[in-house]
Amino acid sequence: MSWTQWFIFLLILQIIHGLGTWKLYLKAGRQAWEAFVPVYNAVILMKIISRPWWWVILMFLPIVNLIMIPAAWVETARAFGKTTKLDALICIVTLGFYLYYLNYMEDVTYIENRELKPKTTTGEWITSILFAIVAATIVHTYFFQPFVIPSSSLEKSLLVGDFLIVSKIHYGPRVPMTTIGAPMVHDTIPVLGVKSYLYNDNFEERNSSWKNKLQLPYFRLPGFEDVERNDIVVFNQPADTLLNMNDFNPDRNYYKPIDKKTNLVKRCVGLPGDTLELRNGYVFINGKQNKLPPRSHLQFSYRLTLKKPISTQGEERLFYNMLDKADIDDGFRFNPNDGTFYLAAVSDEAVNKLRVQPNVASVERITRDEGAIEDIFPRDPNYKWNIDHFGPLWIPKAGATIQLNTENITLYKRAIGEYEGNKVVTRGNQIFINDQPATSYTFKQDYYWMMGDNRHNSIDSRYWGFVPYNHIFGKPVFIWMSIDGINDGLKNWKFRWDRIFTTVSGSGERTSYFIPFLVVIFGIYGFTKWRKKRKAKS
Repeated sequence: MSWTQWFIFLLILQIIHGLGTWKLYLKAGRQAWEAFVPVYNAVILMKIISRPWWWVILMFLPIVNLIMIPAAWVETARAFGKTTKLDALICIVTLGFYLYYLNYMEDVTYIENRELKPKTTTGEWITSILFAIVAATIVHTYFFQPFVIPSSSLEKSLLVGDFLIVSKIHYGPRVPMTTIGAPMVHDTIPVLGVKSYLYNDNFEERNSSWKNKLQLPYFRLPGFEDVERNDIVVFNQPADTLLNMNDFNPDRNYYKPIDKKTNLVKRCVGLPGDTLELRNGYVFINGKQNKLPPRSHLQFSYRLTLKKPISTQGEERLFYNMLDKADIDDGFRFNPNDGTFYLAAVSDEAVNKLRVQPNVASVERITRDEGAIEDIFPRDPNYKWNIDHFGPLWIPKAGATIQLNTENITLYKRAIGEYEGNKVVTRGNQIFINDQPATSYTFKQDYYWMMGDNRHNSIDSRYWGFVPYNHIFGKPVFIWMSIDGINDGLKNWKFRWDRIFTTVSGSGERTSYFIPFLVVIFGIYGFTKWRKKRKAKS
């Protein structure tokens, strides 16, 4: 729904609220009209039920309000003497319409100075858990979110098994667009295996379904920095049409809300307005080679040939030791036809270490030939691009106008159509946008180009194109845990102590703040114990 439609919808809800509670307002010593005034009626209701004013804010926050609004229904019933578990259950099951029964059918009495503390231990536990979920949801949605690195696309900078804290306040927190969903669950509810949110994914019904009409328009709160070149960014995959996050067979007829698309982490190498090009795997921006930060390391695929083939277990151990010395993972593939080894991800530093090993005959980088076509963006045979030779390509910028023709429409059709909500059709030599002939287009939002440092092992913008600004949701700032072998079973886990409590960005060697963190925690704990003992003595 649009903002106007949401405004009308909320006004209708206020009328429903007023009709169902105005007599209760009167019995609480208020005026009947106060039950009908939007927002103000919520403030007065908080006074009636003896709850703090900031509950009103929580009742208007998407996802959080799914907990707070039912809590307000229950508290209203309790304020008028309906304190049993059955009353609370009826309030929730009837979606608050139990208050209509109290308003018109029962002669209830307002309890002004009621006891707010739950009368049972179970009640205390439920209250504590609910507010813990509310607090965690607010932090998770608007401030910081945990994220674990699932793949090796940013190997060396971020490793598989790094647990990140992603800041949403850097680029500005994005208000959830999906209004009905489970708190702090992205795609699927664990164990149950069902979707965590309400949405109609059917292509034919996605614009008409009432479920989709409950989507909020995109809105982002102000941040304190823009996405900068070479930032590591977490975003929703633009072309994600996977039914399940573990099913990598895309179905273009399956659609997801923006905020429920698969989360990815890549490096932003191209900014809005840039002209990007890949030459032999290296990124060039506006004709100049892009220089990555000190902690980043580009990796490419290499072919390794040994002077003497491996024939004994001792020689095999020496081979593994050689890879370890060069800081190369054990993952490799042997080609028995020519006796060479295929190394999937090798940095320049590792190549230099390999070349000086006594049993190494050659280390040759594997690159695609210029002009060789691969199944990558924009998937048009007129663009003879591959993952090593790509572009030049202009990245759209908000407010910038591009001249369109039948050759370049392939590059920008998805951005204009899917990401900016237009109908784009090509008929012969003419382009139609929203059924009107078009020779140019002015973009509504900024776009970015995201890539992995592991150039031959990263599914990134080279495959699905531009990343719209409304798909960006955070910046990784901190590694709070790092586990080697996280996908190999619990018994194979190894903690990377040198990475725990380290910053994602920065220059120089990575510094762990784990020990200082422990010192602070134990210091606070010791001070609290000492203070309690001192207070007990006095």
